[in-house]
Amino acid sequence: MVTQSKITLAGPVGMLEAMLHLPDSEPRAIAVVAHPLPTMGGTMDNKIVTTLAKTFAELGFATLRFNFRGVGGSDGVFDNGNGEVEDALAVVQHAREAFGHLPLVLAGFSFGAYVQARVAQHLHPKAHKLVLVAPAVGRFAPSAGLRTGMPHVPHTTLLIHGEQDEIIPLADAFDWARPQHLPVVVLPEAGHFFHGRLQQLKQIVLHEFNGCRL
Repeated sequence: MVTQSKITLAGPVGMLEAMLHLPDSEPRAIAVVAHPLPTMGGTMDNKIVTTLAKTFAELGFATLRFNFRGVGGSDGVFDNGNGEVEDALAVVQHAREAFGHLPLVLAGFSFGAYVQARVAQHLHPKAHKLVLVAPAVGRFAPSAGLRTGMPHVPHTTLLIHGEQDEIIPLADAFDWARPQHLPVVVLPEAGHFFHGRLQQLKQIVLHEFNGCRL
């Protein structure tokens, strides 16, 4: 059984609103899940974000999904990804203080995946795994001198994209992944929001982590 509770935690510009999902046994890892673009209505209650959070909790992870600054009950205003990286780092710090240095998984959808790819560069110790769903490559100012605006990520990253993504074309995802020799899990005929495909998305994540030693 999984329990969930709303919490607030200290962020860089005020309080951040979050939802904590806990397994009924001692957590074996930590997961932090980031939501899509706030200016397009993205919140921690996005269906892909909640699917990811519940899946990680089922896997036995202490899981936090949260609202970026200026969203819901979180203080501040949208900062084009830079401040949002700081927000996510604050959530990771809170999780590590609460649950110790368990293995950490960073996950995000769209803008949230873009943020988490950047967050991974700043963490010490490093995250054990990234799960990036339809990452927003090519949509934000270049970071680390990369045209796509996203840094390279570890080769163990799970990257999931829809074949018919109408927001972030699959070709753009491949342009980012190809120089890294990064595998891409493609859901045929799926769009950006994976309508009707959430169960399949869940199964991909379960398959990735079931029996996996983090």
